[in-house]
Amino acid sequence: MSLSWQHLLAFLFAVGLLVTVHEFGHYWVARRLGFKVLRFSVGFGKPLLKRVAGADQTEYVLAAIPLGGYVKLLDEREAPVDSAEVSRAFNRRPHWQRILVLLAGPAFNIIFAVLLLAVLFFINGVTHVRPVVGEVIAGSPAARAGIKSGEEIRRIDGEAVRDQSDVVMSLLEQMAGDGHVELTLAGADGAERQAVLDVADGAERRRLTIPENLLHGLGFGFYRPPVPAVLGRVLPDGTGAAAGLMAGDEVISINGTAIADFYAMARSIEEHAGDTVVIALKRGGQELSLRVPVAAVEEQGRRVGRIRVEPPARIKLPASMIAHRDVGPFAALAMGADEAWRMTSLQARVFWKMIQGHVSLKNLSGPLTIAEYAGDTARSGPAEFASFLVLISLSLGFLNLLPIPILDGGQVVYQLVEWLKGSPLSERAQVVGQQVGIGLLVLMMGVALFNDILRQFG
Repeated sequence: MSLSWQHLLAFLFAVGLLVTVHEFGHYWVARRLGFKVLRFSVGFGKPLLKRVAGADQTEYVLAAIPLGGYVKLLDEREAPVDSAEVSRAFNRRPHWQRILVLLAGPAFNIIFAVLLLAVLFFINGVTHVRPVVGEVIAGSPAARAGIKSGEEIRRIDGEAVRDQSDVVMSLLEQMAGDGHVELTLAGADGAERQAVLDVADGAERRRLTIPENLLHGLGFGFYRPPVPAVLGRVLPDGTGAAAGLMAGDEVISINGTAIADFYAMARSIEEHAGDTVVIALKRGGQELSLRVPVAAVEEQGRRVGRIRVEPPARIKLPASMIAHRDVGPFAALAMGADEAWRMTSLQARVFWKMIQGHVSLKNLSGPLTIAEYAGDTARSGPAEFASFLVLISLSLGFLNLLPIPILDGGQVVYQLVEWLKGSPLSERAQVVGQQVGIGLLVLMMGVALFNDILRQFG
C-alpha cells in the first residue's frame, strides 16, 4: 500500500498527542515534587513556537521534528546551578522522587489508554463476537485436530474465551510456546467436546507468531456471512483497474472455476500471485471476460496475489453472533483498566518470547506501518482511531519501561543502582550504558523499518 498525506497527518497527530501525554506526565509529577522544569518540548530540533511562563520561567516549545519530545530539568551535571536553587536540581532530589518522575511518562501513557478505553466502553457499550469457526482448510492443523465449521471455541487450555480477540491472543501465546493447544468446542446443539491443536515444528510455530499468519496457517477462520462476489470498489492504482474491472462487476468465475462469494474470489486471487487470470463477470446484464494480471506481494512471509479491489458495503453479522451490553461509567473504567493490563501484559510476554527467539521479529512495526494503521483507522471512524491510539499509547508506555539506558526504564535502573551503592555511577559507566542503549534502539528501529519496507514494497 502507498501512503497518502491522510496517513501522514493521522500519524503525526497520533504521535504528537501521545508524546505530549508522555512528557506531560514527567512535567506534572516533577512540578508537584518541587523539581525546577527548564523546558517542556514537544518535538525536537528548531523551535516553531516558544513561550516562557510561570515563576520558574519554563520554556514551552513546539519543535520542528514531531517524532518525540522531552522535559529538561535543572541538573548540576549539565550546567552550573545557582546556590539558591540547588535543592531543586534533579541530582539533589531524593532517589525515590527521581524514580517517580521517570516513571510518570510511561504511567501517563497507560492512564491515557485506560481512560480512552473507558470512554469507548461507556459510549459504545461492550460487544463480543462469538468465536464460531468458519471455513476449515483441508490438511491443515485445524483439520487434523478435527475442528469443524460451525463449532464455537469455548475454552483454550481450560481458560474461558469471550470472543474472537481472546482466541487470537491465546493462540498467539501458545504458538510462542510449545504449540500444544487443548480446545473446548461446542456444536450447534451446545454439546461440548475436546480437540487438540498441535504444531510440533518450531520454525512453523515461529512463523505463526506473526498475527497475519496465525489463523490461515492453523487452517481455519471465523464465521463470516456470505458476501456476494460483487466489486464494491476498484482502487485506481491496482492491476484490476488497469485491466478494466469496475465497481459493481459481479465475478462469476476465475480461470473457469466458479466463484461462490467475495472471499472465495479473494482466496483465488491470492493463490495466483504473479500470474494472469481470466475473470468471467456480469456487468449491466452482460457477461464479459477479462484477462487480469495479478500482482505478487510479500505479506508477512507469504507471497500472495493482489488486484486491489474491495468488497461491497460491510455485511452485518447476525444478532446470534453478537453479545452486547451497555455499562455505566465505573464499570467502564474497571473494564478499561482490565483491558489495558491484558494488552500490556501480552506485549511483555510476546516481547520476552521474541528475545528468546520463539516469536518472529516481523512483529516489530516501524513508522511506515504505524502511519498506515493510523490513516486506515482514521478513515474508518473515531472509535477505530481511538482504539488505535489505545494500542500505540500502551506500546509507548511499555517500550519506555524497558531497562535500556536512554529510555525511562534504563534511567530508573541507574537511579536504583546509585541509591543502593550510595554514590553516583562513574561517568564512564554512564557513557558506555548510553552507547549500548543507543545501539539497541538503532537495532530495533532498523529491524522495524526493514519489516516496514517489506510490507510496503514486498
